[in-house]
Amino acid sequence: MICLNRKTIFLSCVIWLTGCSAGFLGLAPLNDRKEYVQARDAYADGNYQAAISQLTDYIYKTKNVARREARAYRLLGRSYEQIEKPERALEIYSEALEFHPKNVPLLLEAGRLYQENGLTTRSIEMYERALTEEPNNTEALAGQAVNYTTLGFYSKARRFYNDFFALSGAVSPLYRARYASTFLRERNYEQAFIHITLALEQDPTNADFWRISAEARRGMHQLPQALADLKTAILLAPERTDFLTQKALWLYEAGRYQASLQIIQKILNRQPGNALAQLVQALNWQKQGKTAAAKKQFAQIAHELQTQPNSFVGQVAKQLAQEK
Repeated sequence: MICLNRKTIFLSCVIWLTGCSAGFLGLAPLNDRKEYVQARDAYADGNYQAAISQLTDYIYKTKNVARREARAYRLLGRSYEQIEKPERALEIYSEALEFHPKNVPLLLEAGRLYQENGLTTRSIEMYERALTEEPNNTEALAGQAVNYTTLGFYSKARRFYNDFFALSGAVSPLYRARYASTFLRERNYEQAFIHITLALEQDPTNADFWRISAEARRGMHQLPQALADLKTAILLAPERTDFLTQKALWLYEAGRYQASLQIIQKILNRQPGNALAQLVQALNWQKQGKTAAAKKQFAQIAHELQTQPNSFVGQVAKQLAQEK
């Protein structure tokens, strides 16, 4: 009986000490969940600074780092993203992953943000870690496909896309278009056309999809159809001068100089300083025998872009201006 009482007293003391020493041990107070909900509501209302303040208090008052919630870190990172501080968001995700290294949602957030900021190698690392934990995670598979496309490893990118398609069921046409683009960049125009056609069947209103289709058709030596697809892209996005410039360049390459110049004039009416349009204009003049005017324009473009030594347009213009 005495032994039983001692055990009872000991257990009671442990429970009492645990409750009294919560602050010392860094255990979360009972009302912490309410505080998180308040921060989440502030985020939902677009009050990101308030969310940051509340989440910072919520996270860092817990001294036991292992008990800091991954979801709170994620929301804090997203809040910093919303106020356009991606570097601070990445710091938050990195810190959180020190304490939650296998947390897939955190890994996905970090992978996406590294990717959006051009840190492809770091993004690959995050998505690899996510796939180690969840090999069938479709977000990570799609993220890796984009990363390897960026690096120019198109076959490897397609392997990730293939796994993504197999697991996803109904797939957004955006992914089909990205898949088609990997073939386009390898000049496999037939496969590019097949897959961009699938994307267009799902969304025929996307101007970029029509541009990809146009490039695939041109690669297959179907210029009339390519120009028709590009015309559709221009009708869907009349503000896109890059589509107009592309059409003008294709017409120039086909020897249709006057038609090319008409499009270039439309671009220059909108954007008088568009260097690429000026370059295509001068190329057309050169073919029409207006050599002096063309050389003068090449030299002017090169001069205006001399402060941009890596400019492709500037380099081409400089070379053409120096040719005899």
